[in-house]
Parts: sequence; C-alpha cells; structure tokens
Amino acid sequence: MNAAADTAEQVHQSTWMDWAIRIGLVAYGVVHLLVAWLAVQLALGDKEGQASNSGAMQYLAQQPLGGVLVWMIAIGMFLLVVWRLLEAAFGYQDEQEDSKRWRKRATSLGKAILYGALGVSALRVALGSGSSGKGGTDSTTAKLMDLPAGQVLVGVVGLAIIGYGGFLVYRGWSEKFREHLDAQGQAGKDGSAYVLFGKVGYIAKGIAIALVGVLFGYAAITHEAKKSGGLDQALQKVLEVPFGQVLLIAIGLGIAGYGLFCFARAKHLSR
Repeated sequence: MNAAADTAEQVHQSTWMDWAIRIGLVAYGVVHLLVAWLAVQLALGDKEGQASNSGAMQYLAQQPLGGVLVWMIAIGMFLLVVWRLLEAAFGYQDEQEDSKRWRKRATSLGKAILYGALGVSALRVALGSGSSGKGGTDSTTAKLMDLPAGQVLVGVVGLAIIGYGGFLVYRGWSEKFREHLDAQGQAGKDGSAYVLFGKVGYIAKGIAIALVGVLFGYAAITHEAKKSGGLDQALQKVLEVPFGQVLLIAIGLGIAGYGLFCFARAKHLSR
C-alpha cells in the first residue's frame, strides 16, 4: 500500500504532470474565452448560442476543426481531473495542521468534480450527443424538488453556489490567486497584467456563479423548478436590470480575463 502511495506521489510531483496541468489550464482558458464571447454576443442581442460551458463546447464544435479542438479540451479537462485527484489523495503534505490539510484536499476533490463535469460535457459534444436544449438544469432541479425536503435541498444547493461565487469574488479582490503564479509571473509589466486579468476574472466569474445560485434560491422559494437555471439563464437575467447590457458586457470581459489568467498560470505554473 505504501509503495502504491509513493508511486502516486512521485507521479503527482513529476515534470510530465506539470506539463499535463499546463495543457489542461490552456484548455480551461479557451473555454472561458468562448463563454465570454457568447456572453458579449448575448448582450448585443444574439441569443442563438448558450453563454455556458456546454454552449461554448457546442459553439466551438461548429467552427473549422472545432471537433478536434473539443476533443483536446476534453482531454485537457481529464488531465486536470487526474491532477486534482492526486492532490486530494496525496497533496499538501507540508501543512502542519491536519484540519487545514484535509480542507485543502476536499477543495481539490471538489475541483476534480467540476473539471470532470466540464470534461464529460466536452466529450458528449465531441461524440455528437451534446444537447442544445436549455432544460437540463430545470430537469435536475425538478428531480431534487421531488425528493423528501426537496425544496430545502434546492435552497441549500443555491446557497452553496452563492457561497462558492462569493469565495471567488473574495479571492479576486484579495488577490489570493497570486499563489498560482511563480515569482516571474508576478514581476514587471507582464506580471501586473496577469494579476489584473486574475483580479477581474475571479470577481466576474464569482458574480456570474452567484447569479446561478440566486436562481436556485428563487426556485426553492417559489417551488418552481423552471425558475432555476444555469449560467446562460443567469446572464440573461442580467439584461433585465437597469444598464443590464453594459453590466453583461463587463461580466463577459471579466470572464475573458479569467481565461487569460489561465494562460498566464499555465506559463508560470506554481503549485
């Protein structure tokens, strides 16, 4: 058992794993740039594409060589899953406090699940089984509603999503994300630009995710699954508020900043 653990730890710390992480981060950055593009297009009146991760995959698949690129994104996401699972199992050995170590490992496991969901979405689109419909989230919420205490469960999910969005906003505002860049990646004019991308990116992504949580919360209060929704529906709701078009464009540009930060992190990886 110890030999297997030592082997896994060596893999986790290996040079090829660094390259796998870089490839995955580039793929993750591409997804965010596509979501940002679709969000801006939505703000400008184009409602054909979904401003969401799955919508981004479908949009990319329709472009020249898009099928190949979707496959590459799927592979990149699954590489990130492997990294995060190894991190959840063997990472943070230098942490002195057990509670802090296990909290970080749990966070890594959660990120593995998120990357895995995106990887599966890309894989489904690559295989031609990705749906262009917008009822997936409604259907999932309806199933939760049908469970015992389902209304409460949907509300808890909404609060958890809002909490995660708030956490991203906090990381952006406090610049905690700097730890993901090596010293060179934080130095000079390039470093200042990378930090700016990260700051606006984390804040914008956090706001967008929190809006999804608000929709879940509203669905729980009204007991109507159709009131919930994914990122695309949340961004459409932004258009209904005063200056919504300007706000949505700002969120789109912010999400693009997060995508660019992923590229910077891939170049100046610190883990």
